[in-house]
Amino acid sequence: QVQLVESGGGLVQAGDSLRLSCTASGRTLDYYYIMWFRQVPGKGRDFVAGIKWKGGSPDYAGSVKGRFTIARDQADNTVNHNITNLKQEDAGTYYCAGDPHVGSSVPRIWGQGTLVTVKA
Repeated sequence: QVQLVESGGGLVQAGDSLRLSCTASGRTLDYYYIMWFRQVPGKGRDFVAGIKWKGGSPDYAGSVKGRFTIARDQADNTVNHNITNLKQEDAGTYYCAGDPHVGSSVPRIWGQGTLVTVKA
């Protein structure tokens, strides 16, 4: 079984940049699609970005294109999620998730989440 652990959240200033990381342990990720979701209080989890562990172009939600970048670091078994020019609407709990199916809306595996708070 794969386990996912997020890190890198915290309190940041609007306009700053931030890196979130999702580190995997357990079985190989070779056949997984790794995703990032964002959740704000009272709402569901929204897909923001995803990438196949084996390679290929990442996918992004339209609202984050240009400011969100995800990339694999296979040496560290990590998917990094870089956010530039943070806006208040980027705040929320970010979850890393994994599933063998690309674009799955109900991933099998979830991390515990990492909270991002954006100060105006």
